[in-house]
Amino acid sequence: MKKTIIDLFESSVAKYGNKCFLMEKRTTKFEETTYAETKALALKVGAGLTSMGVKPKQTVSILAEGCNNWIISELGLLYAGAISVPLSIKLEEANDLLFRLRHADVETIFVSRNQLPKIRKIREQLPLVKSVIIFDGVTELEEGEILLSDVMAKGEEYLKTNEKEFLAIGQAVQNDDYATITYTSGTTADPKGVILTHRNYTANVEQALTRISIPSTYRTLIILPLDHCFAHVCGFYIMIACGASVATTQVGRTPMETLKNIPLNIKEVKPHFLLSVPALAKNFRKSIETSIKKSGPTAEKLFKFALKVSYEYNQDGFSKGKGWRFILKPLVSLFDNILYKKVREGFGGELQFFVGGGALLDSELQRFFYAVGMPMYQGYGLSEATPIISTNSIGAGNHRFGSSGKLIEPLDIKILDEEGKEMPCGVKGEIVIKGENVMAGYWKNPSATAETVKDGWLYTGDMGYMAEDGFLYVLGRFKSLLISADGEKYSPEGMEEAIVDKSPLIDQIIIYNNQSPFTSAIVVPNREAVRSMLGGKNDEESLAKVAQAIYGEVDKYRTGGIYADEFPDRWLPGALAIVGEPFTEQNGLVNSTMKIVRGKVEEYFADRIEYVYTPEGKKAANPKNLESIKQIAK
Repeated sequence: MKKTIIDLFESSVAKYGNKCFLMEKRTTKFEETTYAETKALALKVGAGLTSMGVKPKQTVSILAEGCNNWIISELGLLYAGAISVPLSIKLEEANDLLFRLRHADVETIFVSRNQLPKIRKIREQLPLVKSVIIFDGVTELEEGEILLSDVMAKGEEYLKTNEKEFLAIGQAVQNDDYATITYTSGTTADPKGVILTHRNYTANVEQALTRISIPSTYRTLIILPLDHCFAHVCGFYIMIACGASVATTQVGRTPMETLKNIPLNIKEVKPHFLLSVPALAKNFRKSIETSIKKSGPTAEKLFKFALKVSYEYNQDGFSKGKGWRFILKPLVSLFDNILYKKVREGFGGELQFFVGGGALLDSELQRFFYAVGMPMYQGYGLSEATPIISTNSIGAGNHRFGSSGKLIEPLDIKILDEEGKEMPCGVKGEIVIKGENVMAGYWKNPSATAETVKDGWLYTGDMGYMAEDGFLYVLGRFKSLLISADGEKYSPEGMEEAIVDKSPLIDQIIIYNNQSPFTSAIVVPNREAVRSMLGGKNDEESLAKVAQAIYGEVDKYRTGGIYADEFPDRWLPGALAIVGEPFTEQNGLVNSTMKIVRGKVEEYFADRIEYVYTPEGKKAANPKNLESIKQIAK
């Protein structure tokens, strides 16, 4: 059956036409746009694109903060039969943006006022780009630039005589036609473009709704970037399917100003649920605890006691109030009335739950938010799966802290060991899934596609196991992905190879980030190079010079360094654990094929990894680094 994003949207407009879909604060308050009004605007955008020569299957990029125009522009370009290439506003480096725009053969770009300077800087290097469509707020236009309002005016004019032909373009779009190309960081400097079809999206919406129920009365405020498919599916495509309302964070003049608008916007919108990632969850908890502290020592003590009682009563969520703990219920209810209710008011007072995406969210955070009455239901997914694979959700038996919840339906899953053998319940291995949400492949990258999707099965690269009771537990990386605190993933092998290849001072390196504040690395220096630098000395000053020189080898890859732009700055190690013992077969850190076994290295040097994240351990010339250099020079 044909079920494209356009079909999904049209059926919701028919059902919920006069209901509020979009909410945006441009001046002093949030203003509403209905489903029917959104469709009219999207059609004008799409028809405007068609009148400007945009053809079906052409790629069109969006580089902007989350706002009404973002969503309307994507719907509009889909009506024109085009493919959306959403870009992250975090992409500061010209080469990162440049690579994606060139690689995806982009000819038209939607851009916000704040992001326009980035495009202008690289415009001359983009010969394919014909039109840059600016959302608003720009008076002086350069060649090839046009305001979105003018595109809409062209569309309105075009529809007067070509409406039937234009609508036929959207209706001709099929399930397997490409909807988006979303870039995710690859194993080398080049990112990979995940191709998601119209059916990937509509299937994932249907699958997600087997786990989470969204009444049409619900509102959400999108506080995550719209370019990611987590925000696409959970932020607005699920909301469209349910006839619910979507508000976007008020855009400030700077990213920091936008960030400061979040708590204020939450109080104004009074969302029923929010999308979150671990880094945001930690910030929310910190601000809750800070405001409790401000109420004085008595309130703080009471809050800590209340949490202790609630944790005991709730257990792992699944076993809430079981056994003797039912006697705590009146006390928990009392704390809810006198304490937790006030905390919830800070989030608008109507928040029912968070949906946690991105990296793994620790059980302690889940326990905290569940206790205060705003459960954070952790899910699991990845761009290649559009992205949802599993989630915890509301209701008895549907959530368990520490788990990634139950699988969406329908979806097939296998847990495979390194030999590709299927593992029974409770035994960990690589998570491999099959369903209509599995991507069509990587854009212009058949070899990476063949490695990741085999016979329709998506090899996620993540390690986990299925429990007997149907909960999925994701344990981290099966192979070598770094996972940052905000849930972004990056494979470090290309970076590790480059550093070892080009550095006379570094023999072996394992780069590490498991939801950490920054990326770090375990480094084995080259013995001969270290001895040569020391020249027989082993005083603190000489050892410190070697440590600084080893740090300097990584700095060469940063902005301004001789190898700058080879890898994104954010993934370069910010601190190094210099170790005196090489990774060998003898100590089990290298396998029989001479490959470094990442997990074993991380386990073996766990104390050094922990130390690197302390203020002393972050310094190049820390005592442990100096001791290792002395040891290796013997």
